[in-house]
Amino acid sequence: MITHEVREWLQKVERRQYSYDDAMYEFMRFSSFLTREEMKMVKQKIEKSFSV
Repeated sequence: MITHEVREWLQKVERRQYSYDDAMYEFMRFSSFLTREEMKMVKQKIEKSFSV
């Protein structure tokens, strides 16, 4: 289950308050606490937010 902090961070990513590099850096920092499925979902949301 994704924590409240991760959800808030994802919302900031979707609002483009982070650059792609900063978003990926933060993702790497907390990804060890996520399940494989959660990591895939978060990564897809990041890529979707920064796709043109």
